[in-house]
Amino acid sequence: MPKKIRELKSMLKKAGFSYRSGKGSHTVWSHPLLNYSLTISGKDGEDANRYQ
Repeated sequence: MPKKIRELKSMLKKAGFSYRSGKGSHTVWSHPLLNYSLTISGKDGEDANRYQ
């Protein structure tokens, strides 16, 4: 069973990532020790795609 977007966001927050809003349902997550960012798309109740 795929994880929900809400669960992915919770896992990223616990791992030390911070987020900022993106366009539409997108959120951009960054970590102070990494030099790249992650973009998560979808509403909190939706199933996450395998590539997210």
